[in-house]
Amino acid sequence: MGYTMLGGTVYRDGMLLQEDVSISGGVFASRGDGNFPRFDCSSYFLLPGFVDVHVHLREPGFLYKESIATGTAAAAHGGYTTVCTMPNLSPAPDCLEHLRVQTDAIEKDARVRVVPYGTITRDEGGRELSDMEALAPYVVAFSDDGRGVQDGDMMRRAMEKARSLGKLIVAHCEDNRLLRGGYIHDGAYAAAHGHRGICSESEWGQIARDLELVAKTGCGYHICHVSTKESVALIRKAKAAGLDVTCETAPHYLLMDETMLQEDGRFKMNPPLRAPEDREALIEGVQDGTIDMIATDHAPHSAQEKSRGLAGSAMGIVGLETAFPLLYTYLVRPGILTLEKLMELMHDAPCRRFGLGGGIAPGQAADFTVYDLSSEWTVDPGNFLSKGRSTPFAGWRVQGACRLTAVGGRTAWSDGTWDMEGHL
Repeated sequence: MGYTMLGGTVYRDGMLLQEDVSISGGVFASRGDGNFPRFDCSSYFLLPGFVDVHVHLREPGFLYKESIATGTAAAAHGGYTTVCTMPNLSPAPDCLEHLRVQTDAIEKDARVRVVPYGTITRDEGGRELSDMEALAPYVVAFSDDGRGVQDGDMMRRAMEKARSLGKLIVAHCEDNRLLRGGYIHDGAYAAAHGHRGICSESEWGQIARDLELVAKTGCGYHICHVSTKESVALIRKAKAAGLDVTCETAPHYLLMDETMLQEDGRFKMNPPLRAPEDREALIEGVQDGTIDMIATDHAPHSAQEKSRGLAGSAMGIVGLETAFPLLYTYLVRPGILTLEKLMELMHDAPCRRFGLGGGIAPGQAADFTVYDLSSEWTVDPGNFLSKGRSTPFAGWRVQGACRLTAVGGRTAWSDGTWDMEGHL
């Protein structure tokens, strides 16, 4: 059995087309059986499910913050069908035994496709490489996200090993020597309000070091959560030189800067919101292709952990349930990006770089989301499915509401507009 979505605006092969889409046996079909049930999609956009290569699902080890079940429910609520979960867990996936704790939970509770990272170093400690060879067939890439690899020789060894295994190094770039107890950007707001700042060089300095290592090792290299103008310039130069490098930024760095800070933990994340000129450089980097993709860095914490202001709160905000509506409202609608470009950033580029599947085409897994781009709503964390509620976008008006997310043709989340399950 299967079903057909009739007359939607469909994103396929880099274009928006008005067409019918049929699903049968968990994959997209070339044409629908005449007996398939049909669902009117003419008022909606049918998009390949979004792919987020930077998500913290917190399981195992931190279930009070998030779980596989709640995090993937949030992903489906936002239109995501594949997420890559970061390895700063307990136990950290630095060997097959530790990875299995996570994959068992994924198999049991995930609503969407979840692909784990392995760590670069044992317990992300930076002193000894993880069991990269054993982990390689089961992880999307290697990362010590949450920490920068401080030792350059250790990073060189990791890159050489990753290259031999055909895997990417995915780097959280942060030089601990330059942090100096900072917790927001070392800019005008920090100076005016007596806060300790994190300098931009703590990010771009380590990127510069790693790019030199990429040139020497030939390793495929991806940079997490780029936030500074200097980082964008370094990556642009590296790409021009032919290095195998990609990068991501996050919605909050594109839509906010330090002029929007409030004395509230929901404005605290790492890297921090930077200066207006950094945000402008990030937008330019997205437009010209220097920045390849947008990832949420969904990082839930408990309400207590986020209740201690800028100085005392944990670093991290949630983003899976708001990313697409925010980016559509504040980048696509004003003409800064096209919708096709946004889909490149949220689906096509992550799929290509990380080998995470195809789009809406016959034979491909029927992973898709349906959005009503005419629907307006206000971001209210009380409606989130994530355990995390901390977002700087609370109260923002957005346009674009998710009506359905399907993984392998089956409903992962729905607002009740359609009922597919009886037809599979």
